[in-house]
Amino acid sequence: MDYILALDQGTTSSRAVLFDRAGQVAALAQQEFPQIFPQPGWVEHDPLALWHTQRDVALQVLRQAQQSGGAIVGIGITNQRETTVLWDRKTGEPVANAIVWQDRRTAADCEALRAQGLGAMIQAKTGLMLDAYFSATKLQWLLDHVPGARARAEAGELAFGTVDSWLIWNLTGGAQARSRAQALHVTDASNASRTLLFNLHTLQWDEELLALFHIPRAVLPRVVPSSGVLGHSHPLVLGRAIPIAGVAGDQQAATFGQGCFEPGMAKNTYGTGCFMLMNVGSAAIPSANRLLSTVAWAGPGGVATPAAPSRDPSATCYALEGSVFMGGATVQWLRDGLQIISRASEVEALAASVADTGDVYLVPAFAGLGAPHWDGFARGTLVGMTRGTTRAHIARAALKSIALQVADVFEAMAADSGIALQELRVDGGACRNNLLMQMQADLLGVPVLRPRVTETTALGAAYLAGLATGFWRDASEISDQWAVDVRFVPAMSTDARLTMLERWRKAVQRSRAWVDN
Repeated sequence: MDYILALDQGTTSSRAVLFDRAGQVAALAQQEFPQIFPQPGWVEHDPLALWHTQRDVALQVLRQAQQSGGAIVGIGITNQRETTVLWDRKTGEPVANAIVWQDRRTAADCEALRAQGLGAMIQAKTGLMLDAYFSATKLQWLLDHVPGARARAEAGELAFGTVDSWLIWNLTGGAQARSRAQALHVTDASNASRTLLFNLHTLQWDEELLALFHIPRAVLPRVVPSSGVLGHSHPLVLGRAIPIAGVAGDQQAATFGQGCFEPGMAKNTYGTGCFMLMNVGSAAIPSANRLLSTVAWAGPGGVATPAAPSRDPSATCYALEGSVFMGGATVQWLRDGLQIISRASEVEALAASVADTGDVYLVPAFAGLGAPHWDGFARGTLVGMTRGTTRAHIARAALKSIALQVADVFEAMAADSGIALQELRVDGGACRNNLLMQMQADLLGVPVLRPRVTETTALGAAYLAGLATGFWRDASEISDQWAVDVRFVPAMSTDARLTMLERWRKAVQRSRAWVDN
């Protein structure tokens, strides 16, 4: 049997998944790596830990495929986005830890640029808010704070990349001393569109933005299609040369894996954060409600025309996105911070042990607020507690906070697109929590659909690679593989939903602008 290998490098773990032609998981391996918190608001990863864990789990599933006599037709890569890696082209060594997408160290720098009136220009070019979430100020910080880095970058000695670039560079020989000269330094358009350096309309690095953030062009990767053979893994890395044929940021990959090929189709991923993307077709839609406009995927055809179907991976498709910083990470905080649960899986039963939150609201703005607020100076807030508040009420409030944040994004997305969303497809680890999914349906007022295959991020990367290698025929074949596992139907009255949303917004206001600088 033949397979596609999907490499899914996430915020807390690296995973490798083998998919068969039916889009089913044939093998899976996962390995966590340490999170580094040098000081409040800073989040880092060791780039070598990202690479080594990803390589190791890939080798693990490749051994399983070999035992079954299966061949690997192609590799699809998906990754945590915006996380910024800077490394030495000659030695292959990172010059510093990677700065993770959650990191807020450059929030004040973004505020200074915003005060200069540059936010509108940046959003018009990139579709993004001017925020520390994205890569540009992270890269600028590394160039300014790592001794000698800026001069070396300008001389072409250093390479910048989001995590996809770092993985591809190592997969194609960067990890082997004698083959580094042949290693590919590339990224795809979906990841490039998350850097604040990429023009959403020309699909090119933007000279004005490079000058604004003081980024030398020599440090940037070449932009390639999301679906298409861009190179091969080095035989010394994975034991054989395998086509690398699909690349997309994790949320765009999940959108593809969910079969959201038509404008107006939307998915939400419940991972460390929550990320809702809606396909808007072949033209970017500017947001008036503080959402992001982003590349969903880009094919070898480059910029699509209005006549090009968005379901065609040879064209470019755009999406609206709302990013919530604290999704499943909120449950991790209950476990690791408050220590009111010992395992994340315990939260559903604890939250279900009470009928409601007792009017307790948790705003998990531990790293600021994402869409639609974009307040890097907000901080976590727990309000409405009385002497009768228990850990069960707090657990239920934590789950409800995830659904409420998504409801804010859902409302903004409908307003921006002019499309009344009829359903929401869901994936990610927390979507297995039935209580959370019912809360989500109640707070949205539309059905929430959980598919049979919830590994949709890895599956999307596999689909992109499989289409490029002929493993799958076309998007219609992929759509036919998508199937519902559970359909969660709203059970809350409209009045109750609106009251709850109003109380939530009051709590959010309590969290805003807590940090002075």
